[in-house]
Amino acid sequence: MAALTAPVEIAGRTAPSRVLFGPHETNLARGRVLSERHVAYYAARAAGGAGMIVTETASVHDSDWPYERAPLAVLCGPGWVSVVEACRPHGTLVVAGLGHAGSQGSSAYGQSALWAPSRVPDVASRELPMEMEDTEIRALVEGFRESAALAAESGVDGVELDAGQYSVLRQFSSALTNQRGDEYGTDKSRLLREVLGVVREAVGDRIIGLRLSCDELAPWAGLTPEQAAVLAADLAASVDYLVPVRGSAMSASATRPDLHTEPGFNVELCRRITEAVEGRTLTVLQGSVVDPGQAQQALDDGVAALVEMTRAQVADPSLVEKVRAGAAPRPCVLSNQKCRVRDNRNPVVSCIGEPRSGHETEDPLPTGADAPRDVLVIGGGPAGLEAARVLAMRGHRVELRERSDHLGGMLRVAARVGGRSRLARLADWLESEVSRLGVRVITGVEVTDVPEGAIVATGSVPGPRNYAVHGRVVDVVDFLNGAELPPGPVVVADPVGDFVGVGMAELLAAQGRPTTIVSQDQVIGTQLALTGDLADANTRLQQAGVTLAKRSLLREVRPDHVVLEDVFTAERRELPAAVVVHCGHRLPDTLPGALRAGDCVAPRTVHEAILEGRRAALSVNEVLV
Repeated sequence: MAALTAPVEIAGRTAPSRVLFGPHETNLARGRVLSERHVAYYAARAAGGAGMIVTETASVHDSDWPYERAPLAVLCGPGWVSVVEACRPHGTLVVAGLGHAGSQGSSAYGQSALWAPSRVPDVASRELPMEMEDTEIRALVEGFRESAALAAESGVDGVELDAGQYSVLRQFSSALTNQRGDEYGTDKSRLLREVLGVVREAVGDRIIGLRLSCDELAPWAGLTPEQAAVLAADLAASVDYLVPVRGSAMSASATRPDLHTEPGFNVELCRRITEAVEGRTLTVLQGSVVDPGQAQQALDDGVAALVEMTRAQVADPSLVEKVRAGAAPRPCVLSNQKCRVRDNRNPVVSCIGEPRSGHETEDPLPTGADAPRDVLVIGGGPAGLEAARVLAMRGHRVELRERSDHLGGMLRVAARVGGRSRLARLADWLESEVSRLGVRVITGVEVTDVPEGAIVATGSVPGPRNYAVHGRVVDVVDFLNGAELPPGPVVVADPVGDFVGVGMAELLAAQGRPTTIVSQDQVIGTQLALTGDLADANTRLQQAGVTLAKRSLLREVRPDHVVLEDVFTAERRELPAAVVVHCGHRLPDTLPGALRAGDCVAPRTVHEAILEGRRAALSVNEVLV
């Protein structure tokens, strides 16, 4: 890993490693300014060895308000100063992200028309933007100049301009969205070159980076890798580094897909751009690079000079330092469940495996116990493993008891759902950590008498079934643990609408079984909208031949069929079924205990289970005082 953790020079400045922490939505802003929570968030990654940090993209003009807590550059000066001061002791370079979302923004907050090169409705919002005239174009260019100047005055090492998926600069560069007849339409890269020119004047010899969409995945009119290679070669002398990305408004999930897409999906695209620029600028590999080995291989192969590992450093802020020390970083499983926050709920960025991410100012580091004690943890799922890990880190003497013959609990079960195998990596890491920290682990033992001060993390049991059962029903957990299904068509009952039902339908269809998934919603897997996988999941289901029984309630299970009821009309119909696989909510498997965590409290996500396990561990001394 020598190259990955080695310093690299960029525009006369030295980054302590070749690992970049890229710009991303955090919802840490308050009043459109970078907050103290931003400062702590970035400082943790700098302390962990990040070579360069690009702050959350700030809008360069107040016509742009892409999401409610999006930073506005004119208000970011004090925040940039604070981030620089917090990161400078670690040698990390700080680069200010600058952009404008154009027609991919939102008029809900600014209450004004969206700006765009042409009157092309956005494919997601369907909103028709205004066509920018010379006045707006000049204001946009000046916005980039003034924002870059303010960033330079604030002490940052440079700026990164966004011409990626959510960007008016990409919209001007693409025939998908630029249908102008003037010089900005005949020369679609003109605006981008003008912006680069004024930004260079504003920042002098500081770093200029460019995030450039190099494949819009719309070859009928969008930017293609061939066109992007020519554009990148033309712009190479104007930037100090270039980040090739893919995606556009036509492919919303492509830039940051979930765990169904293999890590490093942009390797060949980046290689092509690296060859095109011929060493005149540095390139950065982006694209779900979360494994240090893959990052190192890309550097060894000359794919890029730096590697963006954003989600990997959300999962483990100390990733680079751990790689240097030969330790295993906490893995990123690419689920998008807590780190994808661009939605109207305004969730704070975090990680299912590291709940402290995004909460650095309010969540103490789990080290340094006041009074070490003997503590029993009952249950070896994610909540119990995290509790045991944190207790051991704080110096307690920990014993963990698990009634099954293995650790990992529902996390390992979830990893057997179609397309979710990466979840097992988190279970493996937690198990290896409790072993490394000296936790005494006893499996195959049932605990019925809970001593005072023990942490109970005993998991869950199957929940209610709101339909009459006169035929075969198998709980999803039992199936994933090896229960046999009879031959014949399978119906997946999915009252929750998350990845479990969808993944089960995919898994069964891949086994060659005639499969139907039943949901009361009008779209299958509605909760997957929160991870960005909703459209892709429905595409995969249809490609696999799964029958989609939408807006339907399961009312009866018979020996050879099920009875469904339309949620709107109450009309009933029958579908052939040899068995139903039930994917509904589960209920707590409860033991008495003052400290409880995970599914024994209520049905929990992995993130909630790990968070509650950590909180229970941190409160042990309070309970036993």
